[in-house]
Amino acid sequence: MTERALEFFTEPLPKFRFLVVLGPAAAYLPPAQAALLSLTAQGAFQQVAGLGAQLEVTAYPEGGVNDRVRQFPVRHSWNRIVLHRGVARGPSLWAWYQAGLSNPLGARRSGAVLLMDAAGLPGAVWAFRGGLASKWTGPDLHAERNEVAVEQLEIAHEGLVSVEQAVAALG
Repeated sequence: MTERALEFFTEPLPKFRFLVVLGPAAAYLPPAQAALLSLTAQGAFQQVAGLGAQLEVTAYPEGGVNDRVRQFPVRHSWNRIVLHRGVARGPSLWAWYQAGLSNPLGARRSGAVLLMDAAGLPGAVWAFRGGLASKWTGPDLHAERNEVAVEQLEIAHEGLVSVEQAVAALG
């Protein structure tokens, strides 16, 4: 492997360059509400948290085996993705959350979080499917602070995958 290729795979990616992409809604909504969902991807996010998963494991102390306890997988679960962004004019994130409240099947969207390298190219991509806007939190307001008002949206989803990136020829 060349020195350039080794650097490509070992250099950590900065955490301040990222994009959040929300796909079109796969929701069972009236046309007027479905039209609001396209507004969700407007604006930039200042923070993404909750990219993670865990495997529930059950310990099984097997009779006669005293040097270890067997561990068996039970089920896999996904953390909620939390998006933070400055409050912007227009309904956007609130509209997605509200659309899910008015329909028993919810307003599902798939999407991805792209972590960019120094050149602005995707270095790592995590895609989620079947996302529901499960919690919206409005900004904390303080008259004595000169800060941007930030809203949060939690997305409960049905799976997260790390998308393999095509690696360019590294000479």
